[in-house]
Amino acid sequence: MTKVALRVVVADDQRVVREGLAMLIGLLDGIEVVATAVNGLDAVKQAQLHRPDIVVMDLRMPRLDGAQATARIRSELPQTQVLVLTTYADDDALFPALRAGALGYLTKDASAEEIEHALSALARGETHLAPEVQHRLVTATLDAQEAPILKASTAGLPHGLSPREAEVLALIAAGLSNTDIARQLVLSNATVKTHINHIFAKIGARDRAQAVHYAYDHGVT
Repeated sequence: MTKVALRVVVADDQRVVREGLAMLIGLLDGIEVVATAVNGLDAVKQAQLHRPDIVVMDLRMPRLDGAQATARIRSELPQTQVLVLTTYADDDALFPALRAGALGYLTKDASAEEIEHALSALARGETHLAPEVQHRLVTATLDAQEAPILKASTAGLPHGLSPREAEVLALIAAGLSNTDIARQLVLSNATVKTHINHIFAKIGARDRAQAVHYAYDHGVT
């Protein structure tokens, strides 16, 4: 008996990424890419048209972001699962996507094997989260349980730094590279880079040297 191929739609607003993902996923055994979408609104349209098993969804897209598109697809097509594949694993990206109904969440440094495992898991109705995402969810749960203590301990953070940003800044001040920080905090390199960009913007630093000086001046070490 012939195995029915898993039908997938790939949504990403960057053409090179979209076409590369479609090619990579299409080469996986037992998986067929039935359509691609250029933005969130198009992802909803292609899902309605093709009724795929899974939509591989970027988050930061024009017209309709990935979390909003995910919510619409899961509401209108409950049999279609959503695997988020994005550069970001910060709270602002992660939690809206999971609340919208995404069962899977990977960052774009995932390997073809990881993507294949995620697609297979979603096809079985299971969740599949990148290790750094699982770590963030555990941390968020612990943070929620310790909310009164956390509120007291983070109220004095300068320039609106989040606890995670303060943690990254302290590691920068300790001389760790992006790769070392990613390894220590169980994050992707892309997520660490995003945190650092946010830190630099908040504290007005142009480079790591200024960030280190700021960290020592403000006791974030």
